[in-house]
Amino acid sequence: MLGWLTVVFSCQLAGETLVAATGMPLPGPVAGMVMMLVILAVRGKVPEELSTVSGALLSNLSLLFVPAGTGIITHLVLIRNDLLPVGLALVASTLGAVAVTGLLMQAMTAHTDKAAATDE
Repeated sequence: MLGWLTVVFSCQLAGETLVAATGMPLPGPVAGMVMMLVILAVRGKVPEELSTVSGALLSNLSLLFVPAGTGIITHLVLIRNDLLPVGLALVASTLGAVAVTGLLMQAMTAHTDKAAATDE
């Protein structure tokens, strides 16, 4: 599941990169979706895990964008004045969250594997 989530975000990143490099008047995520469509057309089917990941993302889409968009619009002047510290804080907190999540995932997987080996 994590692998397919990575594929989804990689397609979005590739779309953003393509739009930035070419100057196309198209949102980067849309270009990424077109890339994903091409990949799936070549494969000939949508893998079950990708369907699960996309369903989970779509069911929680409003939770991902509404609060962030509201906060940005509400505090646009503050963000403009303090763009560097806010940007650094966002990057640092994101990297920290990814690192903690990864470490917890490794610990939980090791614990689960150990418990499964004990049960056998």
